[in-house]
Amino acid sequence: MEKQLQGKSVIITGARRGIGWATVELFARSGANIWACARTLDPVFETKLQHLAEQCGVWVKPVYFDLADEDAVAGELHKIVKEKVPVDILVNNAAVSYGTVLNMMPISKIRQLFDVNFFAQLQIIQTIAKVMIRKRRGSIVNLASVSGMEICPGNLAYGASKAAIIYATKQLSKEYAPYGIRVNAIAPGTVHTDMDQTRTEQQMAEVLGRTALKRGAQPEEIAQAIRFLATDEASYITGSVLVVDGGRTDF
Repeated sequence: MEKQLQGKSVIITGARRGIGWATVELFARSGANIWACARTLDPVFETKLQHLAEQCGVWVKPVYFDLADEDAVAGELHKIVKEKVPVDILVNNAAVSYGTVLNMMPISKIRQLFDVNFFAQLQIIQTIAKVMIRKRRGSIVNLASVSGMEICPGNLAYGASKAAIIYATKQLSKEYAPYGIRVNAIAPGTVHTDMDQTRTEQQMAEVLGRTALKRGAQPEEIAQAIRFLATDEASYITGSVLVVDGGRTDF
């Protein structure tokens, strides 16, 4: 495999499973050194990271913080910055999902979701962009969702948080462009991950029925799109939202 990210240093959040883990694997095999961020300490996860690093000849370091804990996020990011290693790429992947109609969802739950899916993402970008600005280069890839672009009953909180990420991506691409930093987003459709298991069989059949390819994506397929936006192959792309949904139509 061509080492498209040889020598690059990358932060990936939500790295334990799903799209995050697929991205860690692909980036490591592409030559990147990685800070793999997860919520809680996990020896199995650390063993997997160690084996991956040995196989690929890179370093992959576990980093633990709860995105809902602003102080914990700040503390762990400070440790990364103190390593004095340039951060070339940030992949903001971690997110949580709650699905129900507004009248069934406490406002406190919506606030919690935005704390993780939006405000924590901004906190990470704000901190890491300062490192990138000093080097006058960098690539930030945010994980949005088609949920932030279409209307889906019972999806107000999650969809609104992803719509906010899409807006922030476009806005920040303008703010950071003078410093050589590109900011883009991926908007996946249905992906076969733990988060996607919340749908009933009927709901899944309905979604796939209006998807041209008639299937959901594998996490590795989303990771490929993330890598593209992160590399110099996308050097003239910023402020874009790459939709990776198998040809999905709106309601």
